[in-house]
Amino acid sequence: MEGLRNLMKRMCVLAGLSLLTCTSSGCKLLGSGVWDQLFVSSKFWVASPPIPVSPYWSQLIEDTYWEEQRYGKAPVLDPVEGENAPLFCLDDPSPDEIMRALPDDTAGGWPFLAETSRNNVRIVVEPIVDKLEECRFIPLVGPARTHKCHYKCTVYYEKVIRSGWPIPFTHTDNKIEVVYVDHDHLIRCAGPATGG
Repeated sequence: MEGLRNLMKRMCVLAGLSLLTCTSSGCKLLGSGVWDQLFVSSKFWVASPPIPVSPYWSQLIEDTYWEEQRYGKAPVLDPVEGENAPLFCLDDPSPDEIMRALPDDTAGGWPFLAETSRNNVRIVVEPIVDKLEECRFIPLVGPARTHKCHYKCTVYYEKVIRSGWPIPFTHTDNKIEVVYVDHDHLIRCAGPATGG
């Protein structure tokens, strides 16, 4: 009981000293002083006050822009002329595109607490559809034909689940995932040949 009483006395003295120090120091650390300083500095620098943002959200935005720029747009190609013109699929899906198309079961883990990773990844890409459709009018493009390129991508990997606490363990499981990737694009149709 005596130890608890001494602890309470020390805590009261410490609280009184910290209250006395904070109020007489001239700094505005408590209350709305911090927000006032942020507002004044944002007016001076003509910017918003610093807002803490988790790295998760910035990575999510970067990934969204990356996928839109690289894989979200269907290109419109110029007409292919000549009897030996290559009218077959030339652009296989990249490993990055295939890995982004997989279900993301590795996200959301806590480092050293519960982590999931993919090791020893092997990707097999097989074209399953290579079809060139007839010319037709497509709004905002004009007369064009659709070149359909579909791929079956089989991903072999080791799924490793690690936990460091409360019971440390590592579990490895061989997995096979199949992803279908479409690389459809448009090819403008050449106009009729004009006789001269």
